[in-house]
Amino acid sequence: MVPLLLVLLLALILFGAGFALKILWWVALIVIVLWLLGFLVRGTSSGGGRSRWYRW
Repeated sequence: MVPLLLVLLLALILFGAGFALKILWWVALIVIVLWLLGFLVRGTSSGGGRSRWYRW
């Protein structure tokens, strides 16, 4: 009985980790798309140059 519970627990942990990693891949993809869009739609500064769209 104990080995069966350990196998089920291991399967649950691995499924949870796989689901979390899949969500993290989608989050990373959305962040990259937003970052690239930020470079495409950023405005120009008063000096005529391209301004940064982030605060760093």
